[in-house]
Amino acid sequence: MTRILFWIALIVLIGMAVRAKLKKMSSQQPPFQQPPRPQEPAREIESMTRCAHCGLHFPASEAVRADGLDYCSPGHVRLPPQ
Repeated sequence: MTRILFWIALIVLIGMAVRAKLKKMSSQQPPFQQPPRPQEPAREIESMTRCAHCGLHFPASEAVRADGLDYCSPGHVRLPPQ
């Protein structure tokens, strides 16, 4: 009977110690917060154009121009416009 009381008391003491430790840890650490992200500079809106052959829309700065038409790649310049 004494052994059973000893083990019960030991389990209760260990449980109380773990609970106290967890409580102490949770009060020390602030809740997780993501660091503020640096603001990216505002980008200008770029105009889009359409490939004369396949109809793909893409930024005008990437266009391959030939005969007054815009193409998405040099390979499409050789193909007929549609």
